[in-house]
Formats: sequence, C-alpha cells, structure tokens
Amino acid sequence: MTPGILGRKIGMTQVFRSDGQVVPVTLLKAGPCTVVQRKTPATDGYDAVQLGLLEYVKPKRINKPQTGHLKKAGAEGAKMLREFRLTAGSTDYKPGDQVLVSDFKPADMVDVIGVSKGRGFAGVVKRHHFRGGEGSHGSMFHRAPGSIGASSFPSRVVPGMRMGGHMGDERVTVRNLEIIDVVTEDNVLVVKGAVPGPNGGLVVVQRAKR
Repeated sequence: MTPGILGRKIGMTQVFRSDGQVVPVTLLKAGPCTVVQRKTPATDGYDAVQLGLLEYVKPKRINKPQTGHLKKAGAEGAKMLREFRLTAGSTDYKPGDQVLVSDFKPADMVDVIGVSKGRGFAGVVKRHHFRGGEGSHGSMFHRAPGSIGASSFPSRVVPGMRMGGHMGDERVTVRNLEIIDVVTEDNVLVVKGAVPGPNGGLVVVQRAKR
C-alpha cells in the first residue's frame, strides 16, 4: 500500500452520490510519481521513501547536485520531492518504481497538505477574528487590537501575541478527507471537501493517520 502521492489542485466542483446526495469535492491531479530514493534504518536511521512529481521543468532550474540525485533514479525533471515514512504493510519500493493514482481506492481516507493562499498584511479583525470596538456613539476604538501587554511587569510583549501581520501563505494540513472517486486514465483524485491553496498549487496526499 502506497503511503502517499504528490500532485496539484485542479479546483472544486460537486458530484452526486447514488442516493442523490450532493457532495462538494476537490479535484487533484495526482502523479505520476517516481521513487527517487529509498531510505532504510541501516543506512539512514529510519524507513522512508522519497517521491518525485514528474512534470516538465527547465534543466537550468535544477542545480547540479540535485540533477545527479535525480539521474541515479531515472527521474530527471522531477518538479517536487517529498518523503513519506513507511510503516508495516507498506509496499517495499526501490528507486525508479512508479507510484500512480490507481494505488488509491474510493472510500479511502487521506490527509492533504498544501500551502494556503497568501492574503498579504491583515489586521487582527480579519487575521484573528477579533470582535473590534463599537461602531458609533463617539467610539474611537473600531478595529484596533487593544492592550498587548502590561507596562510594569513584564514590561514587554510576550511571544505569540496575536497581532496584525502576514496572513496566509502557510503550510496547512486538512485531515480525514474521503476519496469519492479515482479517475485512473487522467490521474485524478476526487476528494470530499476543500483543500488548501490556489488552483494549480502543489499538494501532498498521504494516508490518514488518525
């Protein structure tokens, strides 16, 4: 059983189940992927497999060490490399093996990892859902954050204080998404619900851990 696969988010739509229920789904172009490296406890201290997403990439975009690393596995042009830990029952891979979307089946549960959309600078109301102040009756406190610490002790802003700043553009994991359908001829996974990131963004699909 493959531990996961790499791909791109196509977009969202909806499908109908056999009982007529409407299900919101996200389409993922998953794979084909190639096993670039097989890590073992004897050589690396842990059991894992490194996958590369096969997409066209200009040779000048890959440096010389990475080019040699990919060439050993016959995976020249891998756009994205990620590791997956192997557990008992996982398929024993070797460099050059293919990982395809057909390794997944409908009703399987997966975790999808992506990078959320960047929203630029945002205040505390939008970024952290602060309530804000009154909007009338002479109020001069509308969307400000309020107090961020005491002046006497500890006389500093404690780490982790929620404030305005860069919103989004963070690694996000959405857990336990159900696979609704697998379109093997187009390398497409149809998963229930939303997936982080913009259309065309890179995603990591792995077997659900919880």
